[in-house]
Amino acid sequence: MRRWIAIAAKEVRDALRDRRTLAVMMLTSVLAGPLVLLALSNMLASLEARAERRVVVVDGIEHAPSLRNHFERNTYSVQPAPARWQQLLRESRLGDPVLVVGADFSQKLRDGEFITLQLVSHSANRQAESAVPRVRRLVSSFGAERGNLQLALRGVSPDSLSVLDVDEIDLASARARAARLFGIVPLFVLMAMLYGALGMAIDTTAGERERGSLEPLLGTPVPRSAIVLGKWIAAGGVSLLIAAASVAGFVPTQALLGESMQAMFRFGLREAMLFMLILAPLGLAFSALLLAVAAGARSVREAQAACAVLMLLAGLLPLASVFSDSGESDADLRWPVLAQQVLMSRVLRGD
Repeated sequence: MRRWIAIAAKEVRDALRDRRTLAVMMLTSVLAGPLVLLALSNMLASLEARAERRVVVVDGIEHAPSLRNHFERNTYSVQPAPARWQQLLRESRLGDPVLVVGADFSQKLRDGEFITLQLVSHSANRQAESAVPRVRRLVSSFGAERGNLQLALRGVSPDSLSVLDVDEIDLASARARAARLFGIVPLFVLMAMLYGALGMAIDTTAGERERGSLEPLLGTPVPRSAIVLGKWIAAGGVSLLIAAASVAGFVPTQALLGESMQAMFRFGLREAMLFMLILAPLGLAFSALLLAVAAGARSVREAQAACAVLMLLAGLLPLASVFSDSGESDADLRWPVLAQQVLMSRVLRGD
């Protein structure tokens, strides 16, 4: 045991000498996830602010005074479409879809004819596209209101047109719904831990071979198993240390989030400890695998190329749940990396 610890301490000291690389690795691991959370919080706050504006942009609203009255009764303000609004939508400089009203709107409404309105947006304009369902519901409510009035004038009950109604019930808890928004958090933690093991594994094998320090180490009266275990303890320990730093970075970030995000994202000491229990087996196993691959390489460049394949596979495995239409299943727990992501997602959901 003393030999293992001595070898591990020697490898850690070697890694600490390259302070610039270690500092960059720690900073990116700690800051990357919280910065993404803050970006999500700002995006959600922006969407909420836009929803509270309650503005409808209309081209030709002067032809539809009854439609304007309906919008204003529902506490929406009507804004005329600016000049060149189509170009502004394409350039994402207009953040609202434009409702186009024809000049014959009022005439068709009086004659009881069917009216078609155009709701114009741009799929690449995210702000305008997100407001399309809201405006569509508002226009549909106007159509339903006018239809009910016409039926009432003819002595027909509007309820006779519908014989059933549907109440939608969502069984998901608030945390489960929020976990869909924060599904990227486990992936950030996973990749930070795996990349932390990558540098250490290459440096303690192919790096030492290139520096010429591996042969003197093998010449000491220490068993090969002790050298291997010492290097594995060092690589696995650094990997878990970076994982712990990445997980801990999410705890204080909650104080910087908006009120709505704080209510959805609950990440305290309990969740951090569960994350580390889930990550520890993968961090140690992946460190051993990277060490084995890098030890067989003849140079640092060859070791980086070989380990890059493993990192690519590790990054692709979590995407299996994204492209699967069946959702999470117990079969996902048979695959490394994917299993860790599934379990951490369950922790975020409170399952």
